[in-house]
Amino acid sequence: MIEVEGLTKYYGASPAIRDLSFRIEKGEIVGFLGPNAAGKTTTMRILTGFFPATSGTAQVAGFDVAEAPIEVKRRVGYLPESVPLYTEMLVNRFLSYVAEIKGVSRSNRKREVGRVLERCGLDTVRDRIIGHLSKGYRQRVGLAQALVGDPPVLILDEPTVGLDPKQIIEIRQTIKDLANDHTVLLSTHILPEVAMVCQRVLIIHRGRIVAEDSMDRLTGASDTIEIEAEGPVETVLTAIRSVAGSLQVECTGRGQYKTHGAADAATRRQLSEALVSAGCGISLLRPVGRTLEDVFVEATSGQEDAA
Repeated sequence: MIEVEGLTKYYGASPAIRDLSFRIEKGEIVGFLGPNAAGKTTTMRILTGFFPATSGTAQVAGFDVAEAPIEVKRRVGYLPESVPLYTEMLVNRFLSYVAEIKGVSRSNRKREVGRVLERCGLDTVRDRIIGHLSKGYRQRVGLAQALVGDPPVLILDEPTVGLDPKQIIEIRQTIKDLANDHTVLLSTHILPEVAMVCQRVLIIHRGRIVAEDSMDRLTGASDTIEIEAEGPVETVLTAIRSVAGSLQVECTGRGQYKTHGAADAATRRQLSEALVSAGCGISLLRPVGRTLEDVFVEATSGQEDAA
């Protein structure tokens, strides 16, 4: 649904993005991550036809962004970080106005507004003035305007910024549900949100893609095992060191240990057997995977040439 090849954008002599290439398939929810000024917003604005690239190509739903920008706009729902709302309008009137702009026929307009109101949980505030709504509901209205016309591609920039935890959970679930009918490119600084919602991640740094893979592969299990065991420290350490493959052992707290070097099922079973044989009670023994935060820091901490 989204194909980017060699995309580059200069502001004067300064490159905002350089030689970006990636592909997003139908039905995917892809997290688009990066530090401030990494090039995320520039990329999204090019994809939505807000302004042109300096070089390279981008296609959305089979249409070239540079050659057929109107066709692309018809197939993209865009929620920018600053939600575009007319705060003096009623919610349903605003969404009806958006439907008119997007070319929804008069006969289908009421039905379409009703659909997005229900999809975004806005039925109870449909007749209220937007400016009188809470931040969470205004964010929902912004998401609803992106959904008007049922575009196959959604580009969402910080959709949960400024929301309270309950509102974040609700918007997060709404975005997950959208994957049944839409392709979603989600940009956010909230890494747990990406981990819970997205199937794949793109990380951009200094205008270049520095990491791209599925969530499972990026945050897969490492070679570390976390252990909580009862017993004298030396007894526990001796039992752990008796297991082949446990190359390094450290005591990280009272009754808490970590091994480094192997975390496969066979090693975990041997550790369990060794600790039980030594008379140590085990309350926890599990492999420790990398977090998305670990991946993000690793990918964006290098120098420009390395990136």
